[in-house]
Amino acid sequence: MSFTQLLEMPGVAMPEPATRGFVFNHTMIRVKDLARSLDFYTRVLGFTPVHRQDFPEAAFTIVYLVLVADRAVIPEDDAARLQWVLGQPGVLELTHNHGTEQDDAFHYHHGNAEPRGFGHLCVSVPHVEEACARFEALGVTFQKRLTDGRMKHIAFIRDPDDYWIEILQPAAYIA
Repeated sequence: MSFTQLLEMPGVAMPEPATRGFVFNHTMIRVKDLARSLDFYTRVLGFTPVHRQDFPEAAFTIVYLVLVADRAVIPEDDAARLQWVLGQPGVLELTHNHGTEQDDAFHYHHGNAEPRGFGHLCVSVPHVEEACARFEALGVTFQKRLTDGRMKHIAFIRDPDDYWIEILQPAAYIA
């Protein structure tokens, strides 16, 4: 489908000038064990935590994470870093409700069981086969390996809360 055809789909409107400068900033997911999730997103996927806010009166903490090639672009000053991260595209916000990590029976709905809702996050990688081999070596749980199903160019891994993360190599879609 051409770009023109996409723009002509029913329901598509031309962006109003008032929306210029809008940025899709972040997606928030709730996590049971903040330390376990931070380990996964930083060690396994390479995210960098850039801001943490604790809300003791409401018993929750949020941490913003980004994927950046050069950490030197991240401001050192906390206030400047918060302003910076709130203007970036593709930020991941982990929200931890205090105490959930101590309840063995507690879990969040990941969106891929009934009733279905949220589907997945996606991380683009330079080499999907290499990334999947690394995930395998790290013991990451796969939802779908490259060899599974009909779509051999994508994989899905699961984070500690069973959220699905699609892993793809952009060039594989064109090849």
